[in-house]
Amino acid sequence: MSEFIFDPMAKVFCEDPSLEVAERTGLAIREAAKYCNISFNSYILPTASCSVGHGATSVHFSSGLSYDFGRAKSLAEKYPEHKEEAEKYYQIMWAHQLAGKDALRSPQHNKLNGDQAEWAGGWGGHSNPDFGRIANIGTEGIRAHLNECRAKNTGDDCDWFYRGCEYALEALEILGDRFHDLAVKMAEECTDEANKKRYEDAAKAFEVIPRKPAYDFTSACHAFWMHFTFDGIDSPGRFDQYMFRAYDITENKEEADDALRRVWEAFHNTRSWNLCLSGSDENWNDKTNELTYKILALAAEKKYHTPNITLRVHRNTPEKLWQAIADTLASGIGMPALYNDEIVCPALEKVGIPACDSHLYCMNGCNQIDIMGKSHMGLEDGEVIFAKCLEYALYDGHNGLGNGERHGLPTGDAKKFKTYAELENAFYRQLDYVTYVCCETANVHQHQRAIYEANPFRSCFIDGCLEKGVDYRNGGPLYGHGQILAEAIADTGDSLWAIKKLVFDEGKYTMEQLIDALAANFEGYDELYHDFSTCEKFGNDIECVDEITTKALNRFFTFLKRNHTYRGGVFMGGCSPFSRAASYGHCIGSLPNGKKRGEPLIADCIGAVPGCDENGPTALMKSTLKYNHIDGGSGFIFHTKFEKKLLNTPKGKATLIALAKTYFAGGGQQFTATVVDPEELIDAQKNPDKHRDLIVRVGGYSDIFVNLDKDLQDNVIARTFTEV
Repeated sequence: MSEFIFDPMAKVFCEDPSLEVAERTGLAIREAAKYCNISFNSYILPTASCSVGHGATSVHFSSGLSYDFGRAKSLAEKYPEHKEEAEKYYQIMWAHQLAGKDALRSPQHNKLNGDQAEWAGGWGGHSNPDFGRIANIGTEGIRAHLNECRAKNTGDDCDWFYRGCEYALEALEILGDRFHDLAVKMAEECTDEANKKRYEDAAKAFEVIPRKPAYDFTSACHAFWMHFTFDGIDSPGRFDQYMFRAYDITENKEEADDALRRVWEAFHNTRSWNLCLSGSDENWNDKTNELTYKILALAAEKKYHTPNITLRVHRNTPEKLWQAIADTLASGIGMPALYNDEIVCPALEKVGIPACDSHLYCMNGCNQIDIMGKSHMGLEDGEVIFAKCLEYALYDGHNGLGNGERHGLPTGDAKKFKTYAELENAFYRQLDYVTYVCCETANVHQHQRAIYEANPFRSCFIDGCLEKGVDYRNGGPLYGHGQILAEAIADTGDSLWAIKKLVFDEGKYTMEQLIDALAANFEGYDELYHDFSTCEKFGNDIECVDEITTKALNRFFTFLKRNHTYRGGVFMGGCSPFSRAASYGHCIGSLPNGKKRGEPLIADCIGAVPGCDENGPTALMKSTLKYNHIDGGSGFIFHTKFEKKLLNTPKGKATLIALAKTYFAGGGQQFTATVVDPEELIDAQKNPDKHRDLIVRVGGYSDIFVNLDKDLQDNVIARTFTEV
């Protein structure tokens, strides 16, 4: 578009503040399509973002419509002739985005969050729109369905919603027309024959898409990438499923494979989050297809750490796919992460999602569970740090780092506790309180986003929104559950057991001695430190410590499901600390499991604290399988670590497959493996430039080892290697 309009997205959003936010946002999205910078990236894929270079306004999947106030001031200085408009937009946007936001976070949340006991509601979260909808039915198909729904939902309460969605669909069509013209121009100017042909194919594709379905895999890739980037680059979801129709009807498979390789390179050069493969339908039929194998082969060949690949397995997963899984893991990329349909689907059905939809689940973000094209489930809404809750119990609601303030509940002077039950009850009261504040804070933010951050674009691609006439943010999707994660589970279980055994069962120490030792960071308490740090640990199939640990997590899951989300569901739990494990460790004082103040090491999954599983992989798995994984409706991460040499042989790969199958048969939800040599990890810390391609598993995703901070590197190194 050659015409210059100052901040066109803000212009239409601010033009008539009496309109509903969804309609104004739809207008802004349409303006973005007219004026945003578009390009074909180096892989000849159409790339656009929902923002304008000469504007301060943008729309993103996680934040809805947002306004950059600093950029707005700079633009006003750059374009003084538009100063009056700039000031008007600034004032309206200020009122829209900032009015009342100080009240979003309660004093209770601010205190707990300051202690790193929990966080909640800080961002809009991921979800998985149906990215295949444009490639498979086109905007004309979506618009036809929109009009059918509109005819059933008459009245002013819905009409503005549908107008916003119409503007969003028009935005995609405007982009398609612009990309067609750009492709024609690039084809004329291109001197490289291979790329010239790709531009010509793109021009041909945009004569059809996005209005009508893609006619081959290349045109489907163009439709997908345009939608994917304009939406803000969230997780691609079940890519092999929604793209297979186009792949299957493509006669020239060489061209299709070329398009797939280009998409893969483009994924790697964006933070494309989570791509899910395979799975089952509600009748347990396997959904593996040719694209599944193509993608795994590409992943093993390229050895990229993005996108984060997850793969669903079940009772009918073919052995050929299991072998491809082992080959890909043996490449050292830490992917795919494996998810067990036999556990995840019942977990979703337990909160009311029928089997026909539970079997459509995929992963989003790092590893949270979502229903492709049918849900908005937070991903994630918050986290609760178990070890900080234990600190509150030990210090009568005070922070164990000794800042003097009480941010937890007053649960009594733990030095005077006479029974383990008193301590356990104090811990559970603190855990319930922190979890409650976390859920309430998440709900306040969900409500605020429903009012101020409507997203008519996503409403077109998630079932329930058009059918109800309700926005994606406001309970429109079919499923609106929430997800709160639990961290430092094993640290807490180990600590509780050590107290029970050494203080209350054996009477070797008093609570006063223990708490004094913790306050002193164990200095001057060498014998006590030795006894507590060497006490039995979770992850070794020792019933006494496993029972305490699983009881605490079960309590958390049960309490969560009593709390309803603003979106229209219940909160579910999971465990995936990501890269935050080390930083959480720094925010926790000395613990009865032997962790000292300032040490970053905490459990980075549902398994043992790194280095504390000493009885082998079978014992570790048996401990983690004592959790009820069906209660974990979010990602429930279990890490293993293998030496490369063990997976360089058919026998080693077969053993890896057998280990994963055994874990899943026992009721495990998720299984990941880092494949690396221990010496390589240590050398990479000393000589990072020699190991720029070393990939490890961190929380729910893979990352370049040398890019992690040292505390997190130490956490990875401390994980016990699984001996095959």
